[in-house]
Amino acid sequence: MTQPSPPQSWRERLYVIIFKADTPAGKRFDEILLLAILASLAVVMLDSVKSINQHYALPLVALEWSFTALFAVEYLLRLYCSPKPLRYAFSFYGVVDLLAVLPALLALVYTGAQYLMIVRVLRMLRVFRILKLTPYLSQANFLLVALRGSQQKITVFLLTVSTLVIVFGTLMYVVEGPHHGFTSIPTSIYWAVVTLTTVGFGDITPKTPLGQGLATLIMITGYSIIAVPTGIFTAELASAMRGGSETLQHACPTCGKAEHEASAGFCSRCGHPLFPK
Repeated sequence: MTQPSPPQSWRERLYVIIFKADTPAGKRFDEILLLAILASLAVVMLDSVKSINQHYALPLVALEWSFTALFAVEYLLRLYCSPKPLRYAFSFYGVVDLLAVLPALLALVYTGAQYLMIVRVLRMLRVFRILKLTPYLSQANFLLVALRGSQQKITVFLLTVSTLVIVFGTLMYVVEGPHHGFTSIPTSIYWAVVTLTTVGFGDITPKTPLGQGLATLIMITGYSIIAVPTGIFTAELASAMRGGSETLQHACPTCGKAEHEASAGFCSRCGHPLFPK
């Protein structure tokens, strides 16, 4: 006869409710928490609208502090019922939970800091755990592998572009000068960045024929290099996806290549059939 399990303590029951999304009580708690997060984000956004703030400032402030108090209590409960409080406090979600409370406290010292409470949107990442979407996160590994694989190439590209904008900006400062809006080399470099990236704010424009010719060259250069990082990342992403897919482990009878694509019938190295007819 099996022994009945000992009754759970209040701390253990609280841990199951707060940290376990696969139980009915835990899922209900997380759903209510997500609704509270969405409501708090809506309050912060509405508070930034001047016309709404003028008429409903006090109710909005009261709601902001109510949500802050709610999240502070929730954070303390998580620390209380967690088997390893320090491990939770320094985990990703622990830091995010703390950041959901800190902006309201900073607002007591720095005016406007309450708008930093928008960082609470990071708490919405729990929706992946609640809605059983965690397997989708594994697909993000392809992006991380591609970013790591293209890191050196993109670094070289950024250094090259940085050198170009410094050179072009300095040339435009020499050609146009302060009387045409290019008041300093940093300002001219800012113009070169805006022009090379094809943004073109139009706040500073060259006036001399030589400056306009140089601007044309920079714009053409921008169009010619803007696809470089995209191509680098796309190639690395395709390589990562090929590496992450299933492969056929069968040695080629001619050249001995061991791995092939899952549905391959011929060797990609020598073209010989992998299997006899």
